[in-house]
Amino acid sequence: MPTARRGRHHRRLGLALAGGGPAGAVYEIGALRALEEAVEGLDLTACSVYVGVSAGAFIASSLANGQSTTSLVRGLVRDEPGEPPFDPAAFFLPAYGEWIRRGLQLPGLVADTLWQLSRSPNHRTLVQSFIRLSRALPLGLFDNVPVRRYLERLFSRPGRTDDFRKLRQRLFVVAADLESGTPIVFGSPGWERVPISQAVQASTAVPGLYPPVEVQGRLCVDGVLLKTVHASVALEHGAKLLFCINPLVPVDVAQGEASGALERGALLRRGVPAILSQTFRTLIHSRMVVGMSRYRSHFPGTDVVLLEPERSEYQLFFSNIFTFSSRREVCEIGYQATRRDLWRRRDQLAPLLARHGLRLRVEALEDQERSVWDGVGMPAGRPASAVTERLGDLLTRMESAPPARRRARRRAS
Repeated sequence: MPTARRGRHHRRLGLALAGGGPAGAVYEIGALRALEEAVEGLDLTACSVYVGVSAGAFIASSLANGQSTTSLVRGLVRDEPGEPPFDPAAFFLPAYGEWIRRGLQLPGLVADTLWQLSRSPNHRTLVQSFIRLSRALPLGLFDNVPVRRYLERLFSRPGRTDDFRKLRQRLFVVAADLESGTPIVFGSPGWERVPISQAVQASTAVPGLYPPVEVQGRLCVDGVLLKTVHASVALEHGAKLLFCINPLVPVDVAQGEASGALERGALLRRGVPAILSQTFRTLIHSRMVVGMSRYRSHFPGTDVVLLEPERSEYQLFFSNIFTFSSRREVCEIGYQATRRDLWRRRDQLAPLLARHGLRLRVEALEDQERSVWDGVGMPAGRPASAVTERLGDLLTRMESAPPARRRARRRAS
């Protein structure tokens, strides 16, 4: 039997959420809260179809299970009664088991390498030997099993389900088949028996960061590798108005460096991870722009509203969501960026929304002092523990300080 839902079902409304890691998920929560406040008649727990990819699958599956945007926002900074606490550290627990399994292969690989070199000690054999040794590298640095376990607890609450078939709305979670390079759409025929929590685990398996997840004999990795938001999945299943939220935009640090908020060479100073992240964002964003331009011709009679942060939102790129203050900041960034975007496009969006029985609340967008916390009963957005908050603020300041200042602080302590 399908689980119970409050409110009326928006039978032609879809929601597609992209990835972006834990920071992207926090951004999307703020953006969704702004969207729901600004559009009269919109209930984001009552869409007809949800599509989630990577971190977006985490949020989409929560909404499809009836968890409100208010609950999601509040859960970022405090433990909600009856809900398992949200801890971003669950995304970054070392994959000790994978490290051990790979490490056990190292002695044999070293012995084989030495034997090959003794037989043919030339440059080509040396290179091949190093390639052979790379087999001992772990398939992922972090363990994504805790992500699944968290969702299992979340969806075991009364009125929720970990079963795609028991949802009143349609939920699709997209991963990529590592061995064929094709999408796997969990929730579709043949894949609907997979638990939602396992589907999200598979969709968030970023290669190199997390090991692939084996599901029904297929090795699954992050669905963003194929498409950024997979909006076509929602459109193919009848969505006539589709909201897409994508936090994965390339960062433009020029404004921050010019104002002094960022040190010169901010990307280079943060090393290979920051450079790879910027490269990945640039590649997939250009691909998404091309894909979005095709939807109008492929799906006539539909409307797609894409909401993204501005490239100058460098705080989103360099945030440290392990602290309460940074999670509040990223959520606020998502909230305010979405409000600004809706306000700038109000003349275009108002008639578009009206065609679908919704109204853009322009008067709500005019309130420039409004914060994401004002509508969720937490005006200051502060966590329960003042001690934890002060520690979080300290960590954030230390993280954002230039290297020379950080070294001076460490010497002083």
